[in-house]
Amino acid sequence: MVRLLIADDHDVVRSGLRSILEDREGWSVVAEVADGKQAIAKSISEKPDVAILDYSLPLINGIEVTRQIRLRVPRVEVLIFTLHDDDWLLRDLLRAGARGYLLKSDAERYLFAAVEALIARKPFFTDSASETLLNKFLRAKPKDDVLTNRERGVVQLVAEGLSHKMIASVLNISVKTVETHRGAVMRKLGLTSSAALVRYAVRNRLVEP
Repeated sequence: MVRLLIADDHDVVRSGLRSILEDREGWSVVAEVADGKQAIAKSISEKPDVAILDYSLPLINGIEVTRQIRLRVPRVEVLIFTLHDDDWLLRDLLRAGARGYLLKSDAERYLFAAVEALIARKPFFTDSASETLLNKFLRAKPKDDVLTNRERGVVQLVAEGLSHKMIASVLNISVKTVETHRGAVMRKLGLTSSAALVRYAVRNRLVEP
């Protein structure tokens, strides 16, 4: 039996994926979650063969979720299933440990192939993603490599309106560490207000507008 996890904050997407995937004999969706924290917890408890994650998850984004899953349950393969087609996003997801990347617009053509590849412990990328890897990532370090993954996670949660205490609880770090990360972000980006930080998060797709 192939065990799958789906993480997406849209009910329609989750139910649609479940219906499609469970139509394949021997495949079962063992967990359906709506945010990044649940995705990590269910991956640890259910140990699916493949976790299918949207990048734009509430609480903890797909990059940090991927990193945590690969760190805590390394046999779980991660397929990023997203609307976003960005150079930096693909780069950071690969660094975090994802071995599959599929745009939602390509799902009808490639979803089964993507899951099958990861079940076989092989990477999966569409032609466009492979070309991006060749032409962008392997040649030079992108200019937008400013924030660390943890700093991006803090920015996302600040932009979602969480207090420093709540962020500390979500990320399992101290309030002082949250404040340190936020201060570092403000200095790196040259920002002077929370409103400017939220605008940065929206502009760089750390949260949905």
